[in-house]
Amino acid sequence: MIKFQMPNLGADMEAGTLVEWRKQTGELLHRGDIIADVETQKGLIEIEVFEEGTLEKLLVKEGEKVPVGTVLALINDGKAEVSESTIPAEEVPKQEIHPIEDRVETPHEKIEEGERIKISPLARKIAEANQVDISLLKGTGPEGSIVKKDVEEAISEGEKPTQEPVKKPDETKEISAKPATANANAMRMAVAAAMSKSNREIPHYYLEKRMDMSKAMDWVKEANKERPIQKRLLPVALLIKAVAKALDEVPDLNATWENGLQRKNEINIGFVVSLRSGGIVVPAILQTDSKTVDEIMETINDLIPRARAFKLRSSELSQSTFTITSIGEGGADKVFGLIYPPQVGIVGFGEISEQPFAEDGMLGIRPVVDVTLAADHRATDGLIGSRFLAALNRYLQNPEEL
Repeated sequence: MIKFQMPNLGADMEAGTLVEWRKQTGELLHRGDIIADVETQKGLIEIEVFEEGTLEKLLVKEGEKVPVGTVLALINDGKAEVSESTIPAEEVPKQEIHPIEDRVETPHEKIEEGERIKISPLARKIAEANQVDISLLKGTGPEGSIVKKDVEEAISEGEKPTQEPVKKPDETKEISAKPATANANAMRMAVAAAMSKSNREIPHYYLEKRMDMSKAMDWVKEANKERPIQKRLLPVALLIKAVAKALDEVPDLNATWENGLQRKNEINIGFVVSLRSGGIVVPAILQTDSKTVDEIMETINDLIPRARAFKLRSSELSQSTFTITSIGEGGADKVFGLIYPPQVGIVGFGEISEQPFAEDGMLGIRPVVDVTLAADHRATDGLIGSRFLAALNRYLQNPEEL
């Protein structure tokens, strides 16, 4: 029996609100299935399951806020049984913990025309925002309750009430657990907590290297010649791939500092996405080292809009092993990052710009980028950091190897 716990989605996370169960007891679960939606400071997150088995029991009700590590459900994998008596007392959630909103009913039922309709808080919010008559819907959730998927299917089919309801002042047509401004403010607080912890606890050291981007930019230009606009590569995809290759050579930077240096088997590169409403979020490109430059570009195009809409999966927020921050066009020449704990390094790319550059005694004007590395001095030292930057530069000078 597997104890499925509230995941830790970052060093700044202490608790999360179970918004909606996506699976019912008795359902067969496969690795990667979305089992629930959880609300955190980083928005509404789809929580994945990484084990296979049958969903045995749900231990936390929708609308409850519980600490990281709380057992949310039991999954029967055919091995040793786990009873509630074997779950540590601190992991058994109390039933009266902060709801998502004061007006959420528990249990999630609504009296509608004499009938009692079971509906999750998130599903109701989406239905109200999109004027969907929930009395016309058939629930597929636990005990026949209406869940997010049911409402979204109704919206896609154009199923709406014949009479428009009176809108409440706080209603919005966005499908979101909270208004964008509330999510952005919470995100700011989460980033502030994580960066304060980083600056306070991690002894940073910094290295810097200017790199000639002539060959890399020529390679990108050539690769884009026969591509439609929506399929074209951006230089950042090549930079990310080069970082992954360099980390493969210098694995001490693809690690965490948790009771000593813990190298990671996978290279999952997180990249900083700025939010239009303010703040940042850092989703991960999972298994970056095994992806082609094209696949990395496709992943970026998928992740950025979802990150800005606060619609990421738990694995995309919790499994990054190293971070990249890139200024892009029209930005600063250099950026010095703060390490996201418990990672041990972050690389920063300034704007790629035309600069004087000397090589083999010859001076010319070339596209150049200033690359910085911030690393944890407990885990590595300047020699290891220098090896990483040298490897990164070598790959950028030979983009065909990527």
